[in-house]
Amino acid sequence: MGEFVNLEVGEKGVGTIHLDRPKMNALNRQVSSEIDEAVAAAKENDDVRAVVIWGGERIFAAGADIKEMSDLDPVSMFGWIGEFQDVFTRLERLPKVTVAAINGYALGGGCELSLSCDFRIAAEDARLGQPEILLGVIPGAGGTQRLPRLIGMGRAKDLIYSGRMVDAQEALAIGLVNQVVPAAEVYDRAIALAESYAKGPSVALQAAKQVIQNGIDAEMTTGLMLERQAFAALFASEDQKIGMQSFVERGPGKAEFRGR
Repeated sequence: MGEFVNLEVGEKGVGTIHLDRPKMNALNRQVSSEIDEAVAAAKENDDVRAVVIWGGERIFAAGADIKEMSDLDPVSMFGWIGEFQDVFTRLERLPKVTVAAINGYALGGGCELSLSCDFRIAAEDARLGQPEILLGVIPGAGGTQRLPRLIGMGRAKDLIYSGRMVDAQEALAIGLVNQVVPAAEVYDRAIALAESYAKGPSVALQAAKQVIQNGIDAEMTTGLMLERQAFAALFASEDQKIGMQSFVERGPGKAEFRGR
């Protein structure tokens, strides 16, 4: 698909968006554009029902390309970082479950890329962080917004103000990642998790994702109305009929959904 980013579609409904820009998967404008193309392709491909973001066995992404941005003026930077924000938001709002498979470093823009996913699986030797403050700037591709929503205001301020990296165990303890596994197992575990959702009720999963994302910033009454509307609308889906009939006849957890 692209020079540095490709969408690889597996047999069980999982698409892998694979970053491969030597040596550190630095995120420049071209990589951002290719991620955007891969996300759009995953959205439109009915054979892709869940997505894994992976940077390879060595590194997830070590951050934005400093050489590309260092000499930009404020007007140019406003557009440059806006492109990254828009791409990561489209990934965040992809109506399919997404899993970041993190080997090595996920720093700066790389950490922000992982924050745009629903789940994060990290290697035991992974390191994550938002070190932008050490360059005299702040996270600009969503870190100041997504990180506090994920791990809480105090912990997010600690990471953003200090610029320090956290190891995988601390990341797990503060809720920055969902699982920590041996490095050699990261991609396979991410695929297995994605496959478990790919065979699930995709219409309901999409509804849950949209209601959570749209409701988190709304006041409670609005959020509850979004939930009520989505809940009622799912009674028009085939999966709802399958799921409830299966529950009545065979008990919970045995439905075979069709994604319709």
